[in-house]
Amino acid sequence: MLQGYRIVEIEGLGPGPFAAMMLADLGAEVIVIHRPGGGNAVAGEVNLLDRGKRSITLDLKDPDDLQTARALISTADALIEGFRPGVMERLGLGPEVLQAANPRLVYGRMTGWGQTGPKAQTAGHDLNYIASSGALWYASRQGDIPQTPPTLLGDIGGGAMYLVAGLLAGLLSAARTGKGTVVDAAIVDGSAHMMALLMSMAPSGNLHEARGTSLLDGPHWSRVYACACGGHISVQCLEPKFYATFLDLMGLAKNPIFADQNDPAQWPEQTEQLAALFAEESAAHWARIFDGSDACVAPVLSPWQAADDPHNSDREIWTMSDTGPQPAPAPRFNGQRTTPGPVQKRGADGEALRADLKARGLLT
Repeated sequence: MLQGYRIVEIEGLGPGPFAAMMLADLGAEVIVIHRPGGGNAVAGEVNLLDRGKRSITLDLKDPDDLQTARALISTADALIEGFRPGVMERLGLGPEVLQAANPRLVYGRMTGWGQTGPKAQTAGHDLNYIASSGALWYASRQGDIPQTPPTLLGDIGGGAMYLVAGLLAGLLSAARTGKGTVVDAAIVDGSAHMMALLMSMAPSGNLHEARGTSLLDGPHWSRVYACACGGHISVQCLEPKFYATFLDLMGLAKNPIFADQNDPAQWPEQTEQLAALFAEESAAHWARIFDGSDACVAPVLSPWQAADDPHNSDREIWTMSDTGPQPAPAPRFNGQRTTPGPVQKRGADGEALRADLKARGLLT
C-alpha cells in the first residue's frame, strides 16, 4: 500500500523503530541510519524491528557522514527520529533545515513527553508516561498494583501507532499541498487520547474513579482466573446473551447467585465462586468447554503458545524464526498476505545507498 514512499529512520529505541517497521510492513522503502557500534542496547545486533528495512551506518557527529544523512533525507518522503527535543537541531538535522531542502518532508518526532512542556527534557519510559497520562490507572483490580504488559500500552499504543497515524496524515497532506509538516507524537499524549473510549462510559455511570468498581474492571464476568495447571483463562461476557451462554456452559444457569449480572454488591461473592470453579480444572479443559461458543472466554497464551493456536495458525498471525515467534504484518488488505522482510545486517546497504546518492548528484 505504501510502495513508492521512502522513509528515513534515525536509529532509536522502542516506538520509533516499531513505527518504521510497520511502515516497511505496509510496503514503504524504509532506510534506517544505524549508529556505529555493536547494535541496539535492548535488542542487540539482530533487531526484529529492523525487518524489511535497508541499513546504512553513519556517525552523525562526523561531517562527511552528516552530509550523507542530509543527502539521504533530501530524497525521503518522511523522517522518523526519537531524540530528546533539540538534539536533532544541534546536529544540524532539525525540521527547518531539512524542510528547506525538501519542502514535502513529513518530519516525525517520537518522544515520551512531547516537544514542549516542563518534562520535555526529562528522561522517562513507557510506564512513566502512561502513569502520568491516566492510562495506567485502571490496569489492576481494587487493591492491586497497576501493571500492564511492557511497552504495549505506552510505547506501541500511545507512541508508535500515533506516530504512524501522524505520518500517514502528513503524507496525505503533502501529496495534496506539496508541503510537509512536523509530527509531534508524544506517548503521554497518545496514551491519554486512547482513554477516550473508556472515559465515554463515565456519563452513563459505568466508569468510576475508584479502581475495581467500574463496568469493565469490577465484575466477575470481566477478569482473568487462575486454573489448576498454573495457566489462566480470560472471561469478558459483557452482553447479557453472552453472559447467559457463559453461565450455561459453566453449569451455573440456574444458580441464583449468578442471576444478577450487574450488581456491584454481588461481584465479590460471584468472583470468589468462579475463581474456585476455574481452579478445579486446567486452562486446556476450560478452553475445550468454551471452544466455538459465544461465551467470550479464551485461555491466556504466551506468544509461543499463540503461534500454535488453531485460529492464529490458520491466519498465520505468528511465524517462527531463529529467534522465536515473529508476528505477521497487520492490517491486511483485500486478503493479501504480506511476508515480513528480512533483517539486514547493520550497514548492509551503505555502499548501494551512497552510490545512488552520487548518481543523483547529491554526493561527490
